[in-house]
Amino acid sequence: MIDRNCPDAIEPVLKLLDGKWTLLLLRDLFNGIKRFGELRRSLHPISPKTLTERLRLLEEQGIVTRTLYPGVPLHVEYELTERGKRLQPIFAAMRAWAQSELTCPGKQADAWDTAAAE
Repeated sequence: MIDRNCPDAIEPVLKLLDGKWTLLLLRDLFNGIKRFGELRRSLHPISPKTLTERLRLLEEQGIVTRTLYPGVPLHVEYELTERGKRLQPIFAAMRAWAQSELTCPGKQADAWDTAAAE
């Protein structure tokens, strides 16, 4: 239930999760560290520019960390921070609702479900 004394308390969360690709990007990162190319393939047809923008925004908000590995070939990995991992119960609740209200193919457990099981 939303606290009537603080009705705007949910707005920061909504701003954080705003954007067409943000929820799907976070979903992928709940399953572990990902490289840029892995995220791009998973989120096809996202453009590299949009993916970069979303990742930078999440990094600025302290949700994602970016680790650059020098060498040949150069690669970058993205991972959820502890703050980002604390979003997992929100995703678990959305998944539980979808499973109870909608047809949800492939009801196997994944990273979205681990918070619900705790």
